Order: sequence, then C-alpha cells, then structure tokens
Amino acid sequence: MEMGENPQASSASFTLHGAGVSGGIAIGHAHLVSTARLEVAHYEIALQGIDAEIARFDAAIAQVRGELAALETSVSTGAPAEMKAILSLHAMLLNDSNLSAVPRELIGSRRCNAEWALVLQMDYLVAQFEEMDDPYLRERKQDIVQVVERVLKAMLGTGHAPAEPSSEKELIVVAHDLSPADMILFKQHQYAGFVTDLGGVTSHTAIVARSLNIPAIVGLHHARSMIWEGELVVVDGREGVLIVNPGARVLEEYRRLRSEIEGERQKLKRLRTARSATMDGVTVDLQANIELPQDVKEANEAGAAGIGLFRSEFLFLNRDDLPSEDEQFESYREVADAMHGRPVTIRTLDLGADKSINGADRGGPNPALGLRAIRFCLAEPQMFLTQLRAILRASRHGKIRLLIPMLAHAHEVEQTLAAVRQAKETLDDHKIPYDRRLQIGGMIEVPAAALSLKYFISKLDFLSIGTNDLIQYTLAIDRTDDTVAHLYDPLHPAVLQLIAQTIRSAKRAKTPVAVCGEMAGDAAMTRLLLGFGLREFSMHPAQLLAIKQQVLRTRVREVEGPAARVYRAHDTGRARALLAKLNA
Repeated sequence: MEMGENPQASSASFTLHGAGVSGGIAIGHAHLVSTARLEVAHYEIALQGIDAEIARFDAAIAQVRGELAALETSVSTGAPAEMKAILSLHAMLLNDSNLSAVPRELIGSRRCNAEWALVLQMDYLVAQFEEMDDPYLRERKQDIVQVVERVLKAMLGTGHAPAEPSSEKELIVVAHDLSPADMILFKQHQYAGFVTDLGGVTSHTAIVARSLNIPAIVGLHHARSMIWEGELVVVDGREGVLIVNPGARVLEEYRRLRSEIEGERQKLKRLRTARSATMDGVTVDLQANIELPQDVKEANEAGAAGIGLFRSEFLFLNRDDLPSEDEQFESYREVADAMHGRPVTIRTLDLGADKSINGADRGGPNPALGLRAIRFCLAEPQMFLTQLRAILRASRHGKIRLLIPMLAHAHEVEQTLAAVRQAKETLDDHKIPYDRRLQIGGMIEVPAAALSLKYFISKLDFLSIGTNDLIQYTLAIDRTDDTVAHLYDPLHPAVLQLIAQTIRSAKRAKTPVAVCGEMAGDAAMTRLLLGFGLREFSMHPAQLLAIKQQVLRTRVREVEGPAARVYRAHDTGRARALLAKLNA
C-alpha cells in the first residue's frame, strides 16, 4: 500500500485548533505514533504472511515469559518484597489475554505487523487505566508499558519491516503525547513536523520541538483518534492550526506561504557573521541552549557566542542505567572543544518534573512542586558528586561554567557549594586537574529566589533567569497542562516586575545576568528585555538569528522609557498594548 492510501480514510477536509509551539508551515502525510514508541515500525503484512507474523508475536511473548520467570527465580531472598511483587505483576499482565491474545487478532484483522498490533493494544489499555479513579490502579499503566517494551525488545531483529519511507521530510508525526525522552529520539529523524493531543506551550516537549526548528502544534485533544495513517495534513505552527485533507486551493496557498517563510529564513542566515550590537553600539551577547553534544553544530552554524544553557539531564534519558563519570566527562569535553574557548554553561541535572530516569523517579504526586532539580540532586549525593566531578574535569578543556537550577533556599546554595568543594578535594587527592576558578551560577526561576536576590548575588558568580518556570511558579500554572495554557502569560505585571528587578539588581551588583528561558528566543520580547537592561540572551540555535535581527534594529536609549512603561502596567492587556507600540 502506498503512503497516503487508506481504504477507510475519509477524504473530507477538516480543521483542528491547538497551540503552535514552533513556527513555520509543514505539509506532509500523517504518521501515527504511539506514546513512547516513536521507533516502532508500522507496515502491512501480506495475506499469506499473517500466520508467520502471529508465530513471531507468540515467540516474543514466550521469550519474555521465560525472562520474567528467570528473574523471579534469581531474586535473592533478601531482596525487597516489592521486587518480587513487580515481577509477578508483570508476568500476570503478560499472561492476560489483553496482551497475549488481542494483538494476535489485530494482526489477522488489520494485517499489521506484530509490533504495531501490540502498541495499538497498549495504547488502548493505557487509556483505560488513565480513566480509573483509584490512583494506585491508574499508575499501573506504567507496568503495562514496561511489559510491552520487553516484548518489543524481544521482537527486535526478528521482523521483516520494509525500508523507511522514501523521505521522512514528508511525514508529520501525530501522537497523543510525546515525553521529553521521545523528543530526544525525534532528533534522530528528519520529520517535517509533529502534532500532539496533549501538552502546553512551554512544556519541555514543546521546548525541544522548538530546538528542532520544525512546525509543531500541541493541545489538539483529538488529532490522534481523528486522523488516519497517510492522510495529507498541513501544520501551521504560527497559528496553531492543523488542516486534514486540504482542498487544492488551500494547499496551494500554504505551499506559497511555506516558500515565503523559507525565503525569510535564508535571508536571516546572512546575519550570522554580523556583530551582535544595537544601532547605538551596545554589545549584546547571544548564546545557544542545547540538550545534547550534537546540538553544538547548529549553535555554531547560527554564530552563537557560547552555550548559555546545556540541559545536562538529557544525557540521562532513554537508557536503563546512569551515565558514568567518564561518559559525562566526554560529553562535556566534546561541547567545550567544539566551542573553541567560548563559554559553555552546564546546568546540573534538572530531573523530576516532566523528565525522569529509570530507578530515580521520585517526583511525587505533584512533580513540578516536588523533589526536582537541585532538591533531587542534594537527595542523591553520589549521583550529584559524579556529575560535579565530570564537569570539573571537563573545565580544563574550555571556558566551562556551572549552573544550579531551581534554587530557592540559602541552605541549597550552601550545600551545593559544599558538594563542589568535596568534588574538588576528590580530584585533588587523585591529582586530576581542573579549572580552579570555575564560576558557579544560579537559576532564578522560583519567585523566592527573585525576592531574595541579595543573598544569591553575594554567594554566586552569575545568574540566569529561567522565565518558563518563573512564570509557572509565579502564576501557579502547570506549564505542561493545556487546560490552563491560556493563563500562562509572560506579560503578567508580577512576572515583568520580577524579571526587571532581577536584571536591575544584578547589574547594580555587577553580577552577570542572562535570560535563558523561552522569553529570550521570542523576538516580540527582545526590545522589552533590552529596555530592562538585559545584555545576555540564551535561546535555541534556530531562534538566534531572528533575535539578532531585532537587536540590530534597536536603539537601547529609545526602548528604555517604553520598556519601563510596560513594566509599570497594572494589567496584562495594557502591557500587551504598550509592548505592541514598543515593537512598532
């Protein structure tokens, strides 16, 4: 069956609305993916191959059944009772007809490959569990996913999947939800765009989507259930509009718009080597945010003055173990080497909200307010010390700085500085060199930190304002929840006051301060932040040249007064009107 053909698909055109999280326009065929299973193939089985495919599925189930039995036998008598209980539960789920029999029926009735049949059934079961009132039963959906992943692993290398589509660049990924870990897998592909039912505009998933520089929409609610594999779709990431089966006229208009946007992008590339300074000669430092070492290539291509934020937790995702000290060291050194002496700011692990690692998921019932970021690191001292030693070792290979996320209390600063001293002593004992003048900074992303700035300035070498979390915590809004997305507002007077006061206080104390949240990469906010006194921005490489264009078109002395008026506005509507005037 050719891509785009679907005997059940309707050719009727319809439109869905969500939140655009990454601008631009993508046109391509829908590629339905399952939650957490971006890499699972989906292909049709020939009629005569159905029995063999069912046998392949049965063999994988039998293999995992044996693995679980062996694990249960090998668990020592002294092991925690929970371990045996989990293995028993997994064995029970595997033997349930919902997992061991229904996928066989799907292979026969839908003529789909075994992996896809299993994943379809997994999605169905997970949805059922999500609707349960009992929190314990609701959480058992994770056990289903883990069992399915074991079976999928057993099937690896035993399939006969066809070659990848002729061009991933023609595919639009359609998913119910994508975790930040899924988005990292996404970086291995070249899809044209993606859309999800869930998600808020500043969830980590949306942030990674922007770093991929491809059109994306979240919070569509019903896209995954309404769209068929292979249907032609248009993703308008600027307006948050998804058009399914567009008519000829609509398609032509979007193709024209797509060409215009691409033309603008090409023009921006000419600014790469231009000096980053305002029209009245004020130098503005534009740095890049990255998730993985390979992202440095894009940072260099955009002409970044440094790495303002290396989100180190992404090294810990999509794996069953923790990266060793040597592995982390190599990753940090790779980035330092690639930046050739330009600064590299490495943020210590920010896990616990919508990002977790196997064996260390202690987020609690409300992860955004729980054991996350520096709280998590201080609760896991060995893991933290391993990372600190790796960063210190890499510091002699470039201009590395250490950044601590989510600080709110004086004791967190004290404990972090003590942990750094301990890491240094260990390296001294082993005569391992490091940069003894390594700078340590803190993220201002909790209102308590912004309001206690004097203490943080006295103890730290630099500050970085994380606007995403600062807005979330100031306005009491879960930024991953699309039901309250309309309340998430960077122009709320309280948010603007915290940002402006932080920049002003840091400048007065001669402490370097940057903004590394999504605000830094929003061209509509550039003049406002310059007017507040900001001179260091860090953003996704894909956004850097658009921000540079704004900087080059601005005179600082002309925006300081209007920016102060925006900052003093008593309501968001007035602030928005004043900002529009500032940007006119």
